[in-house]
Amino acid sequence: MASFDSMRREAANPSDNPWKRVTRWLRRRLPMGLYARSLLIVIIPMVLLQSVVAFIFMERHWQLVTQRLSAAVTGDIAAIVDLIATFPADRDISEIVRIARDQLNLSISVEPGGELPPPRPKPFFEILDQILSEEISDQVRRPFWIDTVGNSNLVEIRIKLDDGRMLRVYARRNRAYASNTHIFIVWMVAASLVLLSIAILFLRGQIRPILALTKAAESFGKGQKIDDFAPRGADEIRRAGLAFIQMRERIERQIEQRTAMLTGVSHDLRTILTRFRLQLALAGNNPDLESLNQDVDDMQNMLEGYLAFARGEAEEDVGQLKLSDLMTRLAAEAELHGKTLTTSVEGEDQVRVRPNAFTRLIANLASNAYRYANRVNIEARHSAKWVTITVDDDGPGIPERSREDVFKPFFRLDEARNLDSSGTGLGLAIARDIARSHGGNVTLGDSPLGGLRATVRLPA
Repeated sequence: MASFDSMRREAANPSDNPWKRVTRWLRRRLPMGLYARSLLIVIIPMVLLQSVVAFIFMERHWQLVTQRLSAAVTGDIAAIVDLIATFPADRDISEIVRIARDQLNLSISVEPGGELPPPRPKPFFEILDQILSEEISDQVRRPFWIDTVGNSNLVEIRIKLDDGRMLRVYARRNRAYASNTHIFIVWMVAASLVLLSIAILFLRGQIRPILALTKAAESFGKGQKIDDFAPRGADEIRRAGLAFIQMRERIERQIEQRTAMLTGVSHDLRTILTRFRLQLALAGNNPDLESLNQDVDDMQNMLEGYLAFARGEAEEDVGQLKLSDLMTRLAAEAELHGKTLTTSVEGEDQVRVRPNAFTRLIANLASNAYRYANRVNIEARHSAKWVTITVDDDGPGIPERSREDVFKPFFRLDEARNLDSSGTGLGLAIARDIARSHGGNVTLGDSPLGGLRATVRLPA
């Protein structure tokens, strides 16, 4: 029953599957970039194919050729051994030496009795030693000693003859060994390097349009202009680029139409509010009309706030802003409110943003902190990839369950901290809208000062 339950748990939870774990392990170690993965798609099959071809060539062709060459040399040596065995021991074998030198291309000598040297250590990857030893054992059938180690072009073979004498034979290595087989491997590797270079150049040409499209999309997400973008590359990449351009144009048209519509609505509503104000002014200083005057002011503030939120400062161009100047401006505002403000800037001082919109973003967060806290701390960190600004205060904070709701337009809190109690309920909504138009975001959390922490994080 226990094994059945474990099998059922493993089937119900695929993350415990060993194959899934291996897949995740490989995924974490493989490169994430498209260029690197494309190179792996080209390189891995090429390396595997060359490895298989080289193994088969080394195992079949190279070994077969070496075996035949070694068999031929060993046959010549066996013939010489038989000739020496048929000659009387007191006869001169100089004629056999001449025949071996001129006809068989072997250098031989017969020495008086002696013992064979101890066996030399056999190289691990040398097939000549193994094959030549097998051939001598099969054809000569006498005690022998061979030396194939080293860079010498000769192979030394010593054979113990039946009468106790020692036959020493020197043969050229290329007669018993396929020594030029490495040329095949050299040509194969060289051709692979040429093909790989061509593939790298081709892949760079295909990846470059994708990187340009990515850069254009990131710039558009940050609200920057991208007039120099043009679709290039393969048909699929061109279609993606054209689809991006069409999407950008539709979004820009929609923003323009919304702004134009809201401008018209603003003009009409302002006309009506102006008539209200005129009629109230003609009515004189009537205490009963004070609440109506306040309603008209609230409607005016709400209208201006909503137009600012809908407009989103989208028409502003991207420029350079000094964080130190922004902190100085915030410090002056804190002094006017009678609040204690500490600031710090880490990293590069200048940031590339829409200056007015970014200033309004930080000012909205700072004004909220001034309204509900006595002590405020603003830190700016500009790294290679991100611009992070944290606004900490010692106010009452916002309940965790409501920290996302406060970014909704016209949302008001009834407890602890009623943000924008004197405004329109659009301050944080405008702040997040500006941050997202720069490609970043605004989040809320707990402050080490005991109140609220607002964190602005934008790509650098």
